[in-house]
Amino acid sequence: MIAIIDYRAGNLTSVARALDYLKEPYKITADEKLLIESDRLIFPGVGAAGDAMANLKHRALDRLLPRLVGEGKPMLGICLGTQVIYEHSEENNTECLGIVPGTVKKFPDDLRDRGQPLKIPHMGWNTITFEKKHPVFEGLPADAEFYFVHSYYPAPSDENWIIGRTDYGIRFCSAVAMKNLIAVQFHPEKSGRPGLKLLANFCRWEGKNAE
Repeated sequence: MIAIIDYRAGNLTSVARALDYLKEPYKITADEKLLIESDRLIFPGVGAAGDAMANLKHRALDRLLPRLVGEGKPMLGICLGTQVIYEHSEENNTECLGIVPGTVKKFPDDLRDRGQPLKIPHMGWNTITFEKKHPVFEGLPADAEFYFVHSYYPAPSDENWIIGRTDYGIRFCSAVAMKNLIAVQFHPEKSGRPGLKLLANFCRWEGKNAE
């Protein structure tokens, strides 16, 4: 059973619909017992880092989630669920979960592409440059596009953990993998067939990186 972590952040139902389509069993839950008993965790979310951490602390998930990841349970972070796994976010000057060493940074205000100003948030379809093989990305075409909505981006302290990058005025980390954790800045549940393929791969992943 897959646990979709419920901490009052958005896009829980869209992740659930994607798993329904894939016919994968899941529970939307913040219950400690169910999270411990689950085979895998999906950590979704949209919204602000400060509110997210407040909700995680209120439900004691700020202690439980790092423990479960440390014990080897596979977890997929999505968008805000990717950002709060780092140590600190510039959004709301927030201390986060610290599962992955590094920070989350705001896009520069003067973001440009070939001299033309770019809008923030980065919203819409964009591609990923897959820099390393990973079982969760297996079978995805190199030109696959994924859906993004964000004003902040992750900056892990060790670039060896970066497995995907995206260009939007700057070249930023859009996917990171560390042992049994994989996290993506985009929304696979809103990304059509490539996103469903990624989620299906995660549902079969045993929590080990490709060498």
